[in-house]
Amino acid sequence: MNEKILATPIIPGTAAPSTLDKEKLETTEGLEPIVTKNGIRLFPQPTNDPLDPLNWSRWRKFLILGMVMWMYFLFTYVTTTTVPSFPDLQEFYGISYSQVNWTVAIPALGLAVGPLFWSSFADMFGRRIVFLIGTVVALVATIGAAEAKSYDGYMAARFFQGFGVSPAATVGLAIINEYVRSDESTHPFHRCRASCPGPAFTGPADILSLDSLFFEHERGQKVGLWVLALDMGLLVGPLIGGFINLVGPAWIQWLTAIFFGALLLVELAFLTETLYPRSRMLMNMPRVANRSSTIEIEKGGRATGNPAEVAVRRTANLPFLQLRPVPGMRHPKPWDSLVRFVWTFKFLAVSLSVFIYCYAWYWWMLSVITFIPAAYGQYSPQIQGLLFLGLILGTLFAEVFCSGWLSDLIVMKLALKNSGVRVAEMRLWLAYPAALLSAGAYRPFPSSAAAADTAAKSALFFAAGIQIGNTVIAAYIVDCYPLQSMSVITFYSVLLNFSAFANPFYIAPWVEDVGFTWTFATQGIITFFVSVPALALVHWFGPTLRAKTGQPHWVNPEYDLS
Repeated sequence: MNEKILATPIIPGTAAPSTLDKEKLETTEGLEPIVTKNGIRLFPQPTNDPLDPLNWSRWRKFLILGMVMWMYFLFTYVTTTTVPSFPDLQEFYGISYSQVNWTVAIPALGLAVGPLFWSSFADMFGRRIVFLIGTVVALVATIGAAEAKSYDGYMAARFFQGFGVSPAATVGLAIINEYVRSDESTHPFHRCRASCPGPAFTGPADILSLDSLFFEHERGQKVGLWVLALDMGLLVGPLIGGFINLVGPAWIQWLTAIFFGALLLVELAFLTETLYPRSRMLMNMPRVANRSSTIEIEKGGRATGNPAEVAVRRTANLPFLQLRPVPGMRHPKPWDSLVRFVWTFKFLAVSLSVFIYCYAWYWWMLSVITFIPAAYGQYSPQIQGLLFLGLILGTLFAEVFCSGWLSDLIVMKLALKNSGVRVAEMRLWLAYPAALLSAGAYRPFPSSAAAADTAAKSALFFAAGIQIGNTVIAAYIVDCYPLQSMSVITFYSVLLNFSAFANPFYIAPWVEDVGFTWTFATQGIITFFVSVPALALVHWFGPTLRAKTGQPHWVNPEYDLS
């Protein structure tokens, strides 16, 4: 089965392929492509190495996926689970409502700062050691928060809670990326990755997958599941905290410490290093002897080899605690994550879309969460926790019926109309109805019980808009720069959590000045009339912006042999 891949169609605003890319488009005569028994070509190409995460058993992948998702759930759970105990914290520490609101802001600051610290070390020493250290830090900080006798001590502990759990965002995403295989069918849509290299439509494996037979065009669905863990932690936290507060506010922290302790034991027992020197290993030991017509994004040539002949320690063969850089790849400097964060501002398609979502849309979510105790002070913390059910159901509804899979479907249909070429901006069509849901559906903080019931139902649609918007933006930025997925998700995580950090400092004075109705009505107006036109501009000019700013000068370490 010989085939000649045609010249790359160029979309206005996207960079033309380089000479090297054009050479990659030509296949070698007489050689067969790599296919599975079902006729599905695999991407990234697995090696014949049993230590390759792509070759691990399904139960092992599911177990690691569970650890990553549980830590990412705790990522936001620690910030909001204390919300129903706000009145008790006010009384215990003798603080104002504004000050107790800051107890949510401080762990968000740790979540924002953490990825800038941990990401480079994860690219140097591996994912496992960073996850272990981060979990230990979060566990110790949580115990400190439970035992804190002063407001200052409590705030310090809350910061390190966020700082410790923060690797769940960027490092957790990297772990999933490394052991999940994306499969490529012979459908024209799937082949567009091979025939259309460039920043909009090439990339490593899907961000998240529960099976080894998911397609690359399902990225939105996989990102949606990843985002779901984040949003559910944010919303389930107050629900659980409301009932645990019956025992006492300190027990909210003790339960969280139990969660972290259990996670640490599972990590020690079952979390295997996933940072794999893929480019180097593909040079020595591809799965089959013949070269393949499948187009690869990894650097380096292809050759045959034997796993026993490759003298590079990797994944399960690394020490129990990896205290030296993982061999077989080029590593960043410890400060590179911060430097790359600053550099990412240059790539306007990413920086503008993330900034618009975080500061004209997402920050409203935290406003709603932190003011439920003040708005419904006549109810017990347990009833206040139940008020989050509308938000929880809306988030689940969006992911099951609307969010990720619908984003993928839209991209697939548009790509088929565009000669099989997928462009990152195709993701953004779903952002507009999502913004409308968030801005128009929620009627917060009414005075009567009947109106409260209506508001709880409206919260379902409000939360659905947040989940869809979060999924669309996260998938879009990875679609733009897949080889720099660690950096763009670090950028996203930092700005998202800085918006959560800033929110409690201005929302309380705003409510005091104009009241609940005008505060949240104004936020709804901002969400729709600022975020929608701004995202429309990114949607229209995104390809041009990416063409003008070019490609980043770095890639994820597993693809870097330079």
